[in-house]
Amino acid sequence: MQDTIARLRAKKQDEGFTLIELLVVVVIIGVLVAIAVPVYLNYRQGAADKSAQSDVRGAVSAIEQYYTDNGNAYATTPTAKQVASFNLGAATGTTSLVTLSDKTEMTYVGTVSSYKVCATNTGGSGKIYLYDSTKGGSVTAPTPAISLTTCS
Repeated sequence: MQDTIARLRAKKQDEGFTLIELLVVVVIIGVLVAIAVPVYLNYRQGAADKSAQSDVRGAVSAIEQYYTDNGNAYATTPTAKQVASFNLGAATGTTSLVTLSDKTEMTYVGTVSSYKVCATNTGGSGKIYLYDSTKGGSVTAPTPAISLTTCS
């Protein structure tokens, strides 16, 4: 019995990992990364799309506030594609600011009695989200796809 204990104590030189064990760990990590990266990128794309939808909802609130503050008339400008933020009341000298998220592009097309707002996020899937005041309801991604420059 003492011989066995003496042999086990003497065998202290075997304290590292073998090359095979290290290769197995590297392969396992590689498989996990190969699964996780595409899932992560899809989450980012979905988050960018939700950001564009949220910006449209925020713009609708700002537009409706402008409507009540300016004699029940919607802003007729700006009609060009906007990035970062834009002022609905530039033509009337009032300030009604719509602020956009990073990488969101929005177009506002308004008449005195109605408006359309559409937006997309360049980091997303490319969907364009629309709100049409004549139809009301929620923000949608219509099919077939619409043009961002005209919201139609």
